[in-house]
Amino acid sequence: MPRRTEVPRRANRSAVLAHVLAQGSATRTVLGRETGLSPATVSRIVEQLLAEGLLSETNGAPGSGRGRRATPVTIETERTVVCGVDLGGSNVRIVVADLAAKPLMTTTVPTPTGCDAEELGRWLADLILDTVGDQRPLLDAVAVGLPGAVGQDDRSVSNAPNLRQVEQADFLRMVERRLGMGVDIDNDSNYALLGELRFGAARDAQTAVMFTVGAGLGAGVALDRRLFHGRTGLVGEFGHLPAGPLGTSLEQLVSGPGILARARELRLPFDNPADVFHSSDPRLAPVKQQIEQALLIILTAAVVAYEPDVIILGGGISRGLEPGLERINQRLREIVPTTATVQSTELGDLAGAFGAVVAALHTTYRRLGLDELHLAHVPHREALAGFAPHADH
Repeated sequence: MPRRTEVPRRANRSAVLAHVLAQGSATRTVLGRETGLSPATVSRIVEQLLAEGLLSETNGAPGSGRGRRATPVTIETERTVVCGVDLGGSNVRIVVADLAAKPLMTTTVPTPTGCDAEELGRWLADLILDTVGDQRPLLDAVAVGLPGAVGQDDRSVSNAPNLRQVEQADFLRMVERRLGMGVDIDNDSNYALLGELRFGAARDAQTAVMFTVGAGLGAGVALDRRLFHGRTGLVGEFGHLPAGPLGTSLEQLVSGPGILARARELRLPFDNPADVFHSSDPRLAPVKQQIEQALLIILTAAVVAYEPDVIILGGGISRGLEPGLERINQRLREIVPTTATVQSTELGDLAGAFGAVVAALHTTYRRLGLDELHLAHVPHREALAGFAPHADH
């Protein structure tokens, strides 16, 4: 067992390192004020982190009197990289980032859905390694968002109708074998919400819900800024509710395949569900009303279940809903008293990949000694400053 003195030392070290990661840089004086630690303790910890190569000093102004000069310290970003992956039924999005979450490279490629589980795992691992490139020796952690429910106990994957291969154990086994390291996995909507919590529309929220609406309907829930998983990964998946006509699931009513099917029933053959929202054909009015009503049921369920500060809509279908968000917010408040605002993702299609970056960084930060209580506040929320998530990089 660790000696009694080691526990508070680890906690103090975690507090100092977490504050630098959360703020980008800080002087010893600021670190002491924000952590409540004595100047001597802060100085000892900073010197230790400098010696480990985790922190570096930047130019600072001389201090007054006999005090040490006010030299800011910042995280040494070039020692480690992580990789966040959003594996979807249509596309794979990858972001490689440094230790402070600054994006170094991104890529988006179509998902090869015709291969089996092992082939898909091999292809994805090779794509990750190709994207990391010459940074491969620095790769410390990889997180992959999957289009299905992920069990927290056994890492089983279920309910992935758009990419059944990920439900087979051979997929993840091949990814990890090819990469030569363990991989963090979670539902892609959970990672999308994690990205919005750190860098996007939920950055100021304590409790948040995110729905990704595309080929399917995914959900992520965060309580006290931590992802709420449940045992099987089905938390917040209100799309399963058989609340539509004749017990039709809500997911079938709001997701792309269901929208196209109802348009074709009206003999209006669309190839892209987004075109249904953009069309002014009066015959589509009942379809649009049905979509909005199904969405309102889902949003109402989220409000009464979690009382979130914000509900975020992401995914390809959500862009078609943006013009009607003001009306949706108004109708939601007529149904149930709530202060939650329904709004679009700020990170766009890269929300899931950026959330996976955060998850990978949390794995790295744990290895560096950060306590769990500090992880909800790192990395620095302005790490994406200057980056345009909606652009094609």
